[in-house]
Amino acid sequence: MGLCLTHYYATRDPLGQAGDFTTAPEISQMFGELIGLWMLDIWNGMGRPSGLRLVELGPGRGTLMADLLRAARLLPDFLANASVHLVETSPVLRERQQVTLSKTAVPVTWHDRLEDVPDGPILLVANEFFDALPVRQFLATERGWCERFVGLDGEALTFGLNPEPETSLGAPIRRGDVLEWPSATISLIQHLTRRLAQRGGTALIIDYGYWGPAFGDTLQALKGHASVDPLAEAGEADLTTHVDFHRLAEIAAGEQIRVHGMTTQGDFLEALGIAARATALKQRATPDQADAIDRALARLTERGPKGMGELFKVLALTHPDLPAVPGLAIHPLSSART
Repeated sequence: MGLCLTHYYATRDPLGQAGDFTTAPEISQMFGELIGLWMLDIWNGMGRPSGLRLVELGPGRGTLMADLLRAARLLPDFLANASVHLVETSPVLRERQQVTLSKTAVPVTWHDRLEDVPDGPILLVANEFFDALPVRQFLATERGWCERFVGLDGEALTFGLNPEPETSLGAPIRRGDVLEWPSATISLIQHLTRRLAQRGGTALIIDYGYWGPAFGDTLQALKGHASVDPLAEAGEADLTTHVDFHRLAEIAAGEQIRVHGMTTQGDFLEALGIAARATALKQRATPDQADAIDRALARLTERGPKGMGELFKVLALTHPDLPAVPGLAIHPLSSART
């Protein structure tokens, strides 16, 4: 999964109608603008620190950050005290981000890893980032949890199993269950939460996922906005898995970080006032533009198992001194430990 995604993102811009998928910032400016206003509120709650690192993981075309910074102009002191740090490894997407953010007055720096972001308090956003980090999969067999590997059947890629079970996972209860182990996510969240605890700040995570623990194979591939076999076109399709938000929250709570949420994207955006923002935009719009705003609003907040407003979840992780954040309730998992 890691090898395929490294090649995939390094060789293309996968976003938009001509690509393989579309993200919320590309659907409407309202998404990034509301996150920008949300961050202004958080910065005020932090005591308006200087040397703020405004970080985005996997920033796509830079659209979310551009919309965020435009909304943040309402508070000039925020921009005067902030620098932008984009964690992006794709040279193709870095070029797009440079164009998108070429007119911003805030210094912008690119990094390969979160660990490379300079010291200081951070406000971090990760929209559809953790779903693209590689996972390990284990299948429950009569021998125990056996790791799923990828091998060859002739010239075609195929799934197989390690004959030796992984004893550290204990004994499975039900044969046929699939356990996904997001080792890359765990490592990154551990680093992030330790930084939040030591330097202060907040991380906002938006992704499709669930509140675990749960079993199941969530690996999926998209090409041309349609589902394809994950092994059929290795390196030429987007690979993702669903994010277990409970695992993220447990790691954070273990580091004495306060957990806010989880809630749905629809509820979060509505709590931040997306309907009022849509109304304000329509007042200056043509009839066709107003229709487009209504469609974007519906798509971002749509309920149901396949609607973005329901499928995508929102979680915030904050330094324990920050008692509340807009749109998200403190989760008992953290309040019992902090």
